[in-house]
Amino acid sequence: MPFKSPFPDLDIPKCNLLDYLFPAGQTPSETPIWIDAKDANHNLTPRTLLQWSKRLALGLDRIGSKPGEVVMIHTPNHIFVPVAYLGIVGSKRIFSGANPAYTVSEMVHQISNTQASLLLVHPSLAETAIAAARKAGLPKERIFLFSDTPNASAEGLRDWREFLPSTSEADAYQFPHISERGSTMTTATVNYSSGTTGLPKGVEVSHHNLIANLDQTIYMRYLKKPWDASNRPREVWLGFLPLYHAYGQLYTIAMAQKLQIPVYIMKQFQYEEFLRAIQTYKITHLQVAPPIMVMMSKRPETKRYDLSSVTDILCGAAPLSKELQNEISKRLDCEIVQGWGMTEVTCGAIHVPGGTIDDSGSVGQLDPNCECTLLDDNGKEVGPGAPGELYVRGPNICIGYWRNPRETKESISPDGWLKTGDVAVVKDGWFWIVDRKKELIKVNALQVAPAELEAVLLEFDPIADAAAVGITLEGQEWPRAYVHLKDEFKGKTTEKEIHAHMKEKVAKHKQLVGGIVFVDEIPKLQSGKIVRKVVKDWAKRDAAGMNAKAKL
Repeated sequence: MPFKSPFPDLDIPKCNLLDYLFPAGQTPSETPIWIDAKDANHNLTPRTLLQWSKRLALGLDRIGSKPGEVVMIHTPNHIFVPVAYLGIVGSKRIFSGANPAYTVSEMVHQISNTQASLLLVHPSLAETAIAAARKAGLPKERIFLFSDTPNASAEGLRDWREFLPSTSEADAYQFPHISERGSTMTTATVNYSSGTTGLPKGVEVSHHNLIANLDQTIYMRYLKKPWDASNRPREVWLGFLPLYHAYGQLYTIAMAQKLQIPVYIMKQFQYEEFLRAIQTYKITHLQVAPPIMVMMSKRPETKRYDLSSVTDILCGAAPLSKELQNEISKRLDCEIVQGWGMTEVTCGAIHVPGGTIDDSGSVGQLDPNCECTLLDDNGKEVGPGAPGELYVRGPNICIGYWRNPRETKESISPDGWLKTGDVAVVKDGWFWIVDRKKELIKVNALQVAPAELEAVLLEFDPIADAAAVGITLEGQEWPRAYVHLKDEFKGKTTEKEIHAHMKEKVAKHKQLVGGIVFVDEIPKLQSGKIVRKVVKDWAKRDAAGMNAKAKL
């Protein structure tokens, strides 16, 4: 029998996300919500954000961009990213954000795979965007500079503001109506996930998926608190999560508007700036991933700042040890709860209810309207306390993988069950993530697919074969490669040369920080498939030795 959420089903609207966030008949607030963490005077209110979003939507109409087309952005965080997100999604176009650390080849993949009709790029990334667009066949006149301040033309690109209509024209614009059925079928975002294998895949999330996950998450957020969303004490957030990623989008853009919570947006994460912002703006709530918790535990800078304003921390994107959770909770005297999610469930599907004192390391209980089942390797349901692969179903499960019906069919059953690749145990309705069945490496909460790294390694001529795997060093996972060189290059090709090749081809979080090891053979089945278990065993053995050395 599947496990059902212990909480009552919510009545979730089916409409345009913009109609949900800006209900008809309600005047948008003039209170700053999206605030530059470096300059609090540089901000957007719900009224100004809505006006800018309408200008963008109407401007896109006028330059020939059509509903249903993908508009990509390639930029670090800034206060106008929510404008792009809501203007693109609200006008029935599809938003897709690219990691600002991406190399040209990674950008080519995303531009080509989305078939983006337009690219909004930060001036600092223009060179990469232009080179990638040329290779992907996107005309240069379809690329516009996009930042939080006006830009002079550069690299032959015009500023995005140049195609925007006047504010008075935008005020008369209405975002298109989306029917109930349309809300479940109309793609709003294509965020990129490594899925379980291969190159990053676009995850199609609908308007209804987004609305459902917002309602579910807000319900769980205040469930055991002595207040609810309508009468809660002062909340102030820090927006450092990347806005090309589902986690940052749900909280910093959509939930901040829905709950009217001011969020100070960091253009890039630097740990001391993060601490300084908490102290300066008296941040109350943090949405983080485990690497931030590791920094808060281990970095000496933590003690130099007043973090007493923090009352609540939600940790997601990767498992957090109960030891680290409890250590930080005691140090800051704050509530720390975990959640479980992935891009394919829009953002989250399991949360520890807000107001719960939990020191067990659980990721929580199923969100309302969700159900799940745990299956063993033979596809049989497991009982309480036994590990099984987590399958989930609910209104927040994505439509599928963008332009990839084969992967969609392999990951989502006809009756809506999503195969997650995570192994969990359940006891009394509470879940713990205990392993990862899928091959992904989690680096600072970002997904890295071994197959992608292996493909890039094999582009380097001296390499005959390669296997990539995650290695956990001092509590953090990093990519590691086992490399078999062609005979003529043995003893000649160095690790340094391979690192240089990788630096040119993949983003920073995909670099082989866990090291490169030369081996005589990559273990493979007769079919040619890498025997991942053997490679993982190598990494565990090596990690034990490396961690022991680090303690000496």
